[in-house]
Amino acid sequence: MKNSFLLGVIAMAIVVLASNILVQFLFGQWLTWGAFTYPFAFLVTDLMNRLRGPSAARRVVYAGFLTGLVCSLIGTQIEGQFGPLVSLRVAIGSLSAFLVGQLLDVAVFNRLRRGSWWRAPLVSSTLGSVADTVIFFSLAFSASLAFIAPGVDVAWANEPVPLLGQGPVLPLWVSLALADFSVKFAIAVFALAPFRMAIWNWQPRAAK
Repeated sequence: MKNSFLLGVIAMAIVVLASNILVQFLFGQWLTWGAFTYPFAFLVTDLMNRLRGPSAARRVVYAGFLTGLVCSLIGTQIEGQFGPLVSLRVAIGSLSAFLVGQLLDVAVFNRLRRGSWWRAPLVSSTLGSVADTVIFFSLAFSASLAFIAPGVDVAWANEPVPLLGQGPVLPLWVSLALADFSVKFAIAVFALAPFRMAIWNWQPRAAK
């Protein structure tokens, strides 16, 4: 139990670092490989909240934020085929979304912690994912927020396309956001199993 906080910090740093690397690689038309690693940040936060409480969970979130900040600073200095690997808007969107989404997760989990074991992690992760997705994709790609970084070209993300290839015509970034949230929600459901197993393994030790 004494080592759970350090393990939480390390796990969060690994998730954030891996996601920042894997987001550079596409998975199909609407996703990147980073979409499959990033949602596990909510699992790390929820486990820390259950085991050590909201204060420790928030400290793990801040550690993840600092890791993301370092990754963003490095990414803005690396030139890719179309400019810096991480644009200013993507950096602002990513860091803002992470901090708000994760802190919302902590707050909601703490309010629901006395209910059924699955309720707090599922509801908090879902609401945190909604906030994370909306904040990131709108700040990073919405044409209406171009004033954030006028020099960053996001015309590609605002190209009108059918939603996920078959729905109403909307800016491309809306399809990317919806696909991303779908993965987040699916992993939030999937993560209930490792969450439950981890709690079973750790709580007896905490009681000693």
